[in-house]
Amino acid sequence: MIKGAGKILVMDDDELVRQVIGKMLEHLGYEAIFAGDGDEAIKLFTLAQQSGTAFSAVILDLTIPGGMGGKATLEELLQIDPRVKAIVSSGYSEDAIMADFAQYGFIGVIAKPYRIAELGVIIHKAIGKR
Repeated sequence: MIKGAGKILVMDDDELVRQVIGKMLEHLGYEAIFAGDGDEAIKLFTLAQQSGTAFSAVILDLTIPGGMGGKATLEELLQIDPRVKAIVSSGYSEDAIMADFAQYGFIGVIAKPYRIAELGVIIHKAIGKR
């Protein structure tokens, strides 16, 4: 299991998913900050940038019912910081964005349900890119 350090922004509309990934990230050595939708993620990302405590990476759920999902959120985050290290996440592995994530600006992909070893590897690779 690859451990690391840094602050990770996790956007997911499901409270249980946020709790589970939060515990996994903590176990891997990361600090997790949570957003329930794209608007909240953009606010938290902007505040972190302004305070000089930028996120090491962001994990964005592709589908947020009634809210801004991962693709639209990343488009906004790239305007704030073109170097953002975004990982797309979804339970719908057949989605075109999951299959061709780099074309949409993501640098990694993780399917739900998460496995801690896989999460550690993907974050480690993402943080090392760009």
